[in-house]
Amino acid sequence: MSLLDDADAAEELDVANPSIIGDAEFEEAFGETLDRTLDFGTWTDGDDLAAAYQRLYDQISQAVRQESHLRERTRAYVFDRLRERHPAMGVFTMPFDDLKRIHEQVLFNGGIEVSDGTSLVHDTLPITVAQIGVCIVAYSGRQNTWVRRTFRRDVRLKYADPLEEVIEALNRRGQRSSDMAGRHDQMSNLGRRGIMAYAERAILREKGKGNWYLGHGTALPYELLTGSGHMGLLDRALDVLEWLWLSHKRALYVPSSPGRTLQTIGNALDPLEYAFVDTAEHAARQIVDHGHYAGAARRRLEEFVADVAPQLVVGVYRAAPQAPAYAFYAHRDYAHLAARIAIADAALQENRGFPMLIDLADAVCRTTFGGGAFLSVLESAYAEAGAPYAYMPERATRRTR
Repeated sequence: MSLLDDADAAEELDVANPSIIGDAEFEEAFGETLDRTLDFGTWTDGDDLAAAYQRLYDQISQAVRQESHLRERTRAYVFDRLRERHPAMGVFTMPFDDLKRIHEQVLFNGGIEVSDGTSLVHDTLPITVAQIGVCIVAYSGRQNTWVRRTFRRDVRLKYADPLEEVIEALNRRGQRSSDMAGRHDQMSNLGRRGIMAYAERAILREKGKGNWYLGHGTALPYELLTGSGHMGLLDRALDVLEWLWLSHKRALYVPSSPGRTLQTIGNALDPLEYAFVDTAEHAARQIVDHGHYAGAARRRLEEFVADVAPQLVVGVYRAAPQAPAYAFYAHRDYAHLAARIAIADAALQENRGFPMLIDLADAVCRTTFGGGAFLSVLESAYAEAGAPYAYMPERATRRTR
């Protein structure tokens, strides 16, 4: 049984929980009944900001104190349990001298490269444009970017009969607007994220030059293990993940937000401490169990999970006293070094405690492929086509007053 409970796995996999919340559950979570919450007699007058702020301060103060008590109990009772579950798990401390060594020998000499991506969608009546940009960045000064755009059009005139053209266009757009056809737009959105996740990893295989690779996200993303609904993407995704984790192995992935179980364990860590909590097998098998696979695709995925997921360690680290803890994923053969690389890079930002190289790659991607530049090109193209405003979404033309 995994230490990561089903609720955390569902949170990480973005699996919706369709159950209805009962009155007792609501009261337990919020400390009051739903009836009281909906009673406007208990609401604060919007003009009485002092009272509203005081209640906010009181609630946060109480929550922080209780979290501190939980932190002490976690250190006392949970840390030992990690080692009991598996001899490779447990809590470890990074020697302070390793910070300088890793900075000099791995990070600042370009020995580790990070890939990151960004995606944007422009959706109007005539056309949907999706842009995916990916970059590779290293502290040595390397900075390379690649971009791909796809264009989806409902209207591509091909009928001799004008009425038939209109009917076809109405049918297509009616389907996209309906709940049933929302599947196609949902597939497009999921597919865009899947292609970006694939590109972030495949670009390292094709263009990477580092000894170590760093990435933003999880080791086995949901979008890739599902193929985002496209079996062709699933095949390619499993190929690149096998290369990354079974051949290269020297990789480290850090997500922005771990599940609450990992956050609780990480919050109990001291600076320069890290913990190995689990493997990636439990979460990966949940994806397979909840997925709609058949035949060869399911067999291939089950073999992949059996071969790869147990090799991947799920851990948490804390880099600085005031920074939050973060999760990380690494191959078990290099897990200790990966954790220390994460801490060393994150220690460069004491307030964030997040790897600075990932932030640098994100800044490069946003600067190169950000919404401002993308929108400017789109506006220019519509103006050139003689329709500068006719198809712009309301939010695109909204002005702040």
